Amino acid sequence: MLLSQTLALGNARIAGRVSNSGEYRLDEAQVVALLVRRCVAGDSAAWEDIVQRFHRRIYNICYRFAGTSEDAQDLTQEVFIKMYRTLGSYDVSKGAFMTWVTTVTRNLLVDHFRKTKQDRVTDSLDATPSEHEDAQPLSAQIADTSRTAHEQVQGREMREAVHQALQKLSPELREAVILRDLQDMDYKEIAGVLRVPEGTVKSRINRGRAELARLLQRTYRQVI
Repeated sequence: MLLSQTLALGNARIAGRVSNSGEYRLDEAQVVALLVRRCVAGDSAAWEDIVQRFHRRIYNICYRFAGTSEDAQDLTQEVFIKMYRTLGSYDVSKGAFMTWVTTVTRNLLVDHFRKTKQDRVTDSLDATPSEHEDAQPLSAQIADTSRTAHEQVQGREMREAVHQALQKLSPELREAVILRDLQDMDYKEIAGVLRVPEGTVKSRINRGRAELARLLQRTYRQVI
């Protein structure tokens, strides 16, 4: 096993980049591919490294869908269990590892909501704040440049309204908006994750954004 890992590392270095000092360095994709191979071979340290690298990203996706930190933590754990059991099925020639991870996460979330018959989560605003700054709801991602106490209150109300509106979207629109606007995935990657044509992805994103705007307009009209 040591010999195969050494050869794998050597091949990765050949394909890697040369630093200013003349040393070969692996890019992120090559590092992850090597970690996956080591993990499949039984290296527990490699699995721990994978968990550390992707925990926040997976947690973020789960939190956007579930709306509460408690549910997101449980779902994140389930995702990693499923990843560990199916890691050997990952094929580097078919796409980036992050796309595969997102697909596994999305499929588990779909199964979860089907089982619980929970198409909409309405209690997300009561959730305990996440320990990760970038794992907060969409509302918390919007910068608050307010200076006065009154403006800060208005900003907080606006952020809560945005997050609540996101939770009210249908699952197919919500996931498209989350993957595009919050996870910064391109249309091709999203199409691969959702297993739909790119045109469908763009349509869902546009419809999701329009529905968000409509929900927010209705909310502010009620306030006014």
